Amino acid sequence: MTSLPNLMLTWRQALVLGSVLAVIWLLLRGRRPGAATFCREAAIVAWLFAIWQVLQQVTSDAGGDAIGRAERIARVQSDLFLPSERTVQDLILGHDALVRLANLYYASMHFTVMGIFLVWLYFRHRDRYPQVRTVLALSTLGCFVVQFFPVAPPRLLPGYVDTAELYGQSVYNAGFSVDNFGAMPSVHVLFAAVVGWYAWQVSTSPWRLLGPLHFALTVFVVVATANHWWLDGIVAIAILIGCAWLRRGVLTLWRRRHPKTVVAPVAVDASKVA
Repeated sequence: MTSLPNLMLTWRQALVLGSVLAVIWLLLRGRRPGAATFCREAAIVAWLFAIWQVLQQVTSDAGGDAIGRAERIARVQSDLFLPSERTVQDLILGHDALVRLANLYYASMHFTVMGIFLVWLYFRHRDRYPQVRTVLALSTLGCFVVQFFPVAPPRLLPGYVDTAELYGQSVYNAGFSVDNFGAMPSVHVLFAAVVGWYAWQVSTSPWRLLGPLHFALTVFVVVATANHWWLDGIVAIAILIGCAWLRRGVLTLWRRRHPKTVVAPVAVDASKVA
């Protein structure tokens, strides 16, 4: 069995890509404003990805009391009457094709769908793009703050099956810069929630249903593959909601303190008009 190939940019490559795009933005700024704006936004995304990679390396394999925290999460979920992740795993275990598809979805659709969504949003609903980009950046940062307290995923505890390892599809053996003890909160669920909510809110097309569908599939996949606890996703969504309200609150405060100056129309004396 072979591992998944590493197709992601390293943080250095992402940093260089963002810098090149920034230079192109500066060169095109006065000539082709549309292309310049696209390069600027692409540079921001590349730099955010580089920061994500660096933070992954900082928190990666930190260990600590990751297993103990995971066991406490399992007990809390039981007290809240949440279903065991193993019961979800049992729905696909024994069906090789389903397990492989779930592993592949977990490994590949995380960034792929988010990239497609951001490009679609930029070109089709550009007025909403800055809002979504800011909320996405803030909530991702919030997730990484929480991840400084390592939490092991279910797959590292007895009683759960590491489906990706079992089928040779583990991203942790493919050279990806990923945190082995960063289950809490789930950035996978965070990204899927951003796509699901904003695609449904922004678009009026029947195709907007793909956003919530991707969210539902992602939640199922991260649990069925034992990569995340239910609470990992719940906390990620709570962070997303909090960051969305934070952005709105800061923007409202800014507008109150810096109201736009309205220029009153100049009255014209009709008797002086020739």
